[in-house]
Amino acid sequence: MSELLEVKNLSVSFFTPAGEVQAVRDVSFSLRAGEVLAVVGESGCGKSVLCKSIMKLLPQTSKIKSGSITVNGADITAYRERDMHKLRGKLFSMVFQDPMTALNPTMSIGAQIGEAVRVHQPRLSGPALRERVAELMTLVGIQNPKERMALYPYNFSGGMRQRSVMAIALAGNPSILFADEPTTALDVTVQAQILDLLRDLQQRLGTATVFVTHDLGVVARVADRVAVMYAGKIVETGTAEEIFYDPRHPYTWGLLRALPALNRGRDSLYTIPGMPPSLLHPPAGDAFACRNAYALAIDYEEEPPMFPITDTHYAATWLLDKRAPAIEPPVGGGGYV
Repeated sequence: MSELLEVKNLSVSFFTPAGEVQAVRDVSFSLRAGEVLAVVGESGCGKSVLCKSIMKLLPQTSKIKSGSITVNGADITAYRERDMHKLRGKLFSMVFQDPMTALNPTMSIGAQIGEAVRVHQPRLSGPALRERVAELMTLVGIQNPKERMALYPYNFSGGMRQRSVMAIALAGNPSILFADEPTTALDVTVQAQILDLLRDLQQRLGTATVFVTHDLGVVARVADRVAVMYAGKIVETGTAEEIFYDPRHPYTWGLLRALPALNRGRDSLYTIPGMPPSLLHPPAGDAFACRNAYALAIDYEEEPPMFPITDTHYAATWLLDKRAPAIEPPVGGGGYV
């Protein structure tokens, strides 16, 4: 598989009245054609900002301070809105977290999908346009599309609204799909259906997908590779099998320990102590040190590099330094999937 998207040393900040918020800090990753990459972490760790930085959907108070974004071999880091307008929807598209706010309540579902289709195929109209809308609705699992395209968002359930948003995102046949926590507002049964639909679409269309979530439980269902984010940085990356069966960063251990499946029979779920740090003034050293029961003295002084574990598995923790004491992970026993 070829590299479709490559992000190198990307840093993004927001300039607010309180000061500079370093939302994304020196992030590097790649995405291959037809691959599903899950970006995992707590709320406020920079996952959504990372995706919106690539699509240039951030407010004017933000700025890409350093790094590069290369898509299909073209460096789009300095692209302006006019240039990005040609790429959005066709090269990459996004499914947002809340389908009710992503849809216009005053327009029918068919009109909203048709509007997205006409952006990429302006000459399409009449019966041909309606046929394309029906095709997209069928693709995302909406039955009886010709009758339902006249309905409005309030006529649809949460799962049906999310399917409609996915149809809009797929209208331009994008090569890359960003799915920003698309199952958060849905109940568990519908979550599973949407995840299966995402995986099915990826396999049928060959669309590369960046799946953003705070729930490691859903990652095992869809992801080929996983990038764990904390305090604006990627702290561990590897294949889904490596992350679930051989996690190396203490933050990843904490996320795995918080899975309900590992807390059966207990009175309460495990929670990682403390809170993520403010990115107005990121702490020196390892940002996770103050919440890490296994922190070393150097964690409070010097930021760890990405240590290689295998050719595909890396983690930024001083516990992987050859001079560090041996630590028995608090999670284990043959994996979590």
